Amino acid sequence: MSYTLIIAEKPDAARRIAEAIADKKPRVITKNNVPYYEFTVNGKKHICVPAVGHLFVLNPSKKHNPKGWNYPVFDLEWIPTYTKKETNWTEKYFKNIEELAKNATEFIDAADVDTEGEVLLYNILRFICGVKDAKRMKFSTLTKDELVESYKNMENHIMFPMLESGLTRHALDAFWGFNTTRALTLALKSQAERGFAILSSGRVQSPTLAMLLEMELEIRKFKPTPFWQLELHFKANGKEIVATYEEDKIWKKEEAEKILTDCKDNDATVKDIKKRRYKQSPPVPFNTTDLQSEAYSQFKFSPKQTLSIAESLYQAGFVSYPRSSSQKLPPSVNYEKILKSLATLPQYKKFAEELLAKEKLVPVQGKKDDPAHPCVYCTWEVPDITKLTPQQKKIYDLIVRRTLSAFSDEALRESMNVVLDVNGNKFIAQGKRTIEEGWTKIYAPYLAFEEQILPEFKIGQILKILKLDLLSKQTEPPSRYSQGSIVKELEARNLGTKATRAEILQTLYDRRYISGKSIKVTKLGEAVTKALKEYSPRILSEELTRHFERDMEQVFNGKKKREEVIEEAKKTLTDVLDEFKENESKIGKKLLEGLIEARREERRLGNCPNCKTGELRIIFSKKTGKRFCGCSNYPNCKTGFPLPLVGNITPLNKSCEECGLPMIQVWRKGKRPFRMCLLPSCITKSDWNKNKSSTIKKTSSKSE
Repeated sequence: MSYTLIIAEKPDAARRIAEAIADKKPRVITKNNVPYYEFTVNGKKHICVPAVGHLFVLNPSKKHNPKGWNYPVFDLEWIPTYTKKETNWTEKYFKNIEELAKNATEFIDAADVDTEGEVLLYNILRFICGVKDAKRMKFSTLTKDELVESYKNMENHIMFPMLESGLTRHALDAFWGFNTTRALTLALKSQAERGFAILSSGRVQSPTLAMLLEMELEIRKFKPTPFWQLELHFKANGKEIVATYEEDKIWKKEEAEKILTDCKDNDATVKDIKKRRYKQSPPVPFNTTDLQSEAYSQFKFSPKQTLSIAESLYQAGFVSYPRSSSQKLPPSVNYEKILKSLATLPQYKKFAEELLAKEKLVPVQGKKDDPAHPCVYCTWEVPDITKLTPQQKKIYDLIVRRTLSAFSDEALRESMNVVLDVNGNKFIAQGKRTIEEGWTKIYAPYLAFEEQILPEFKIGQILKILKLDLLSKQTEPPSRYSQGSIVKELEARNLGTKATRAEILQTLYDRRYISGKSIKVTKLGEAVTKALKEYSPRILSEELTRHFERDMEQVFNGKKKREEVIEEAKKTLTDVLDEFKENESKIGKKLLEGLIEARREERRLGNCPNCKTGELRIIFSKKTGKRFCGCSNYPNCKTGFPLPLVGNITPLNKSCEECGLPMIQVWRKGKRPFRMCLLPSCITKSDWNKNKSSTIKKTSSKSE
């Protein structure tokens, strides 16, 4: 029997679509250990089958690239992802769609509504199903009512403008990725007598790394400047209050000391009192970048982790599509229905009911928009909170409170500045307080409002000084980017997309170009960037990256053709690679120096506690291949310590408080990282050694 085949992007989406639009409960059929769903809609047979993200990936064509690993390479082809070892598990999804497509008389595209969704579905349609168009369901949430509406009002065609833009992006990213990665790697290989390392590069990855190194170098060259501050402590209404000198920084010590001398043995007189009331609007609704930045700030979740958690909540129907540039919450999402649903959850009941009592629900809106989706918000389908993971609870609560806050009133705050005169020198005491909480009571768990309430003063009031402090300080270097601030900076510079920035950042970590939560560029990342900056700077060009971002927008808007943008990219990249080849040997030498230094740095764990002049390093035994910690002064110094045999080791650049030996962090796949010092008998490991001893005894007892 023929049927309509609906293709969803992921398994959970397929299930929810089937359950939402079916006349009655769908029949679940499992094939190749993957479920798909058979049902009728108005008596007509449908099957909804899932993909699992991209089932095809761009790869250099072997037919047109017989020489193997070389560059430039512009002949690319889409190949099934299951042909690659690391993604061979996708074959079962591929086979199910292939089998079901044979008897389908109509196809419906039900992928996520963005460029990635359109590209992955188009590839499935043309390469597996043998068609190049389909009807299109468009939705921003996987709630029942929106899916039903999406089915009833589906488009007759897939979204070709979005598809064209997506295909352009895939081609450009592949051109840059394959070619620049090959160029760097082959340059290194030409200089290395032994050993081999893949050095990756990319259209957005390399400019991002250059931006991070720019900050790193700025921090290194920073020279602190000394300055002094004066604090005046006094008591009013039984409370000790601190006032600071009117100039925040005094650059000359003698000037600061003179002020201190002038103020001694004097009282403070209230010279002026300034009060100002001001309103603080609720924060605008989340877009992807705002959510990632806030989740990092509050929970230290990486952007990639945040997106993954939000995606799981979206697949369950609890939040809207988490990949959106929009900060707008349109009326079509049904404000009242969402608030009534949230009122059924105890932790949000009071807030939701107060908002529902308002005469009109008008959310605050941000400036940024997205043609495909509204902001990231919570839907009317609410979860059983007890069934969410701890991470899901945090992200869900963050999104809910941000959504509720958008409908709430402004907060009313008051600032108070009291100017004190001490023998002609002015000091200022500052106070801040909240008069009307407004939205802040909803978003309170994620706020750090300063509440410094000052008593009432009168002009001319005399105050006794408790003490005067002269503080010696230094200017601080600029702060490193965090994982939260870097995605906002990339958005501000129009580098990457809302969907790719987290992946770009993760790639830089995976390639060991950057490290730490407060992002630091490694020796390897520095070597790659400096070599490119000197000999092939256009690979690092932000402007070139932005130029092609604008081109892709024009493809989306129908102002440019995909083919002309791709041809221009080929020409530009050919020029870039010609320049690279001319300097390949010089680049290779720089890369080799950087790689050697990077590996030395990665293996350095700290200073030797015995000989004092050597370094403790990770060393691999030639006999066993196992690693241990040894001194660089061997054989003159035979200091050594065992190391965990499994997992990546990162030096923490600090010493154990008990034994004084260096601390390390051990990362093991699928497990939480742990910290330890190098001394096996350290008191901090007493529980470990006790458990180890107990295990040995039990094993011995069983064998007896």
